[in-house]
Amino acid sequence: MTERERPAGPEARTTLRELALLFFRLGATAFGGPAVHLAMMRDEVVTRRRWLSEQHFLDLLGATNLIPGPSSTEMAIHIGFERRRFAGLAVAGLAFIVPAMAITGACGFAYVRFGTLPAASWLLYGVKPAILAVVVQAIWSLSPRAARSTWLRVCGVLSAALVALGASELGVLLGAGVASVVVAKAFAKPAARGPAGALGLVPLATAGAAAGVAAAASAITLPHLFWVFFKTGSVLFGSGYVLLAFLRADLVERLGWLTEAQLIDAIAVGQVTPGPVFTTATFIGYVLAGPGGAAIATAGIFLPAFFFVALSGPLVPRLRASPSAAAFLDGVNVASLALMAVVTAQLGRAALVDAPTIVLGVLAAGLLVRFRVSSTWLLGGGAAAGWVLHALGLAG
Repeated sequence: MTERERPAGPEARTTLRELALLFFRLGATAFGGPAVHLAMMRDEVVTRRRWLSEQHFLDLLGATNLIPGPSSTEMAIHIGFERRRFAGLAVAGLAFIVPAMAITGACGFAYVRFGTLPAASWLLYGVKPAILAVVVQAIWSLSPRAARSTWLRVCGVLSAALVALGASELGVLLGAGVASVVVAKAFAKPAARGPAGALGLVPLATAGAAAGVAAAASAITLPHLFWVFFKTGSVLFGSGYVLLAFLRADLVERLGWLTEAQLIDAIAVGQVTPGPVFTTATFIGYVLAGPGGAAIATAGIFLPAFFFVALSGPLVPRLRASPSAAAFLDGVNVASLALMAVVTAQLGRAALVDAPTIVLGVLAAGLLVRFRVSSTWLLGGGAAAGWVLHALGLAG
């Protein structure tokens, strides 16, 4: 184990350089969307470095799901805040975003120059099975802490079922939190009841709604471009598919800046490149207004995440100290894990498509469980295996 990867413990001081190196590496290698990013972060900051306990990681996960914006980026920002306060918040968030921004910006340059996207099916063919192993292992490890009572296990199952049936993710999270408070109060002793106003994160769950004022002009200017993406980052909850719906409504239907085909290409770039899916904004910004547009669009969509984490980060320990708020957070935590499980089931159908991918998934799981191989190395090995299988004509 290198000096940088030696477990530091929750109380040890973390340098800004350590934060920058870790999250830059994750931003450059974390394929597969928020569930995968969160699983890789858990592997690094809970298992390897011991910067956070399982419970605190779960609490931060619950908090990120209650505020608008990209959940994995907000988790990186939260971890930076936990280790080095506001300097760490900025360093960890930027380090996680910048590699993906550079890669998607390069894709935007190629798209403008050549009018097409580079083929990368072989990359995802090998990476997806390794991704699946990483996420399953994270869910398996977090489940005992999140679902530690009969009620929380029931809540998790119900949450997963509702999301699988198409219920609103935010509605399920808030419903699980409120139901947990009701159950906790029903069985609590009178002295254990928490103070009024303990659910301090709940107002943040809808704080971005006031930002949804439509811009009137349709000309592509940098301030207008910034506003469109800032508004999206301020109000968006949910997956990359929700991002697609928001961007389609603004950029295709209302403003006419993009065609349907261009938007689908942009979302595809966000899905197949590492790091936050929200760097789709970088690609779109480059297509619409060159390098300046890429920088402005990226800043617009990610800036609200820093703001919301800066507001909510100091509240998380206080929530855990209040019985009512702790019950709410427990419900949100188990529902968040249920959301990850549903995404993982969907990922499994897309990842394990033939015999070679099943073998890669089993091999990745074995290496992860038996030898605790770093998730970064697993994804790199999956990409190499995908290239070899593609070269041999064995990739489906």
